[in-house]
Amino acid sequence: MKIGGIPIRKKGKFEQSRAPQKPSMAEQQVNKPAKQPKQPRQSGGKKGWIIAGVVILVIALWGISGYNGLVSMDENVNGKWANVETQYQRRSDLIPNLVSTVKGYAKHESQTLEAVMAARSQATQVKIDPSNCTPQQLAQYQKAQGDVTNALGKLLAITENYPDLKANQNFLELQSQLEGTENRINVARKDFNDAAKEYNVAIRRFPKSLIAGMCGFDKKNYFEAETGADKAPKVEF
Repeated sequence: MKIGGIPIRKKGKFEQSRAPQKPSMAEQQVNKPAKQPKQPRQSGGKKGWIIAGVVILVIALWGISGYNGLVSMDENVNGKWANVETQYQRRSDLIPNLVSTVKGYAKHESQTLEAVMAARSQATQVKIDPSNCTPQQLAQYQKAQGDVTNALGKLLAITENYPDLKANQNFLELQSQLEGTENRINVARKDFNDAAKEYNVAIRRFPKSLIAGMCGFDKKNYFEAETGADKAPKVEF
């Protein structure tokens, strides 16, 4: 087709409907959005929590172990005290028979016999809770039992004036039992003192002193040595 002598070319159907070309690879790379850098994992915080948990667990286990140890020592002290009371009670049970036997041969020694029974009565009235006793209470208990020991010593001393009494088989048996009981009392008192001192040292030493303070483990009192109060009466055969 010519217009004004100039040839005009018609667009073909293919050229009219052809889709725009895709951008090249280079263009795609340029137009592609940049990737965001990966954030590092927060592993340090998690590790810190694990370490803290382990530390807390170790401290808890130590605290439980220390507490249980102090409880065992406290119960040991109470057990030793129970043995002390048992031996004193054994002696108290022997006294009526001993006094009755002596009275049959030494009626004129009524004052000495009454003193023994009075001391025994006074001693049986003094009771102590080892888990909650003051030094004054323990001293009172010790004095009461010491008075019994002294009264028995005087009673056995007067028997030297009565040969028939010393030959009495029942009296000899009671003497033997009394001597054995006095020895067991001394052993029981020593065992109690040793247990109480061990306990007292434990609650004062760091770090168990922290547990003792928080859980109410208080100091234990123990027997003090007294002249004549912790000695068995002299028994001669």
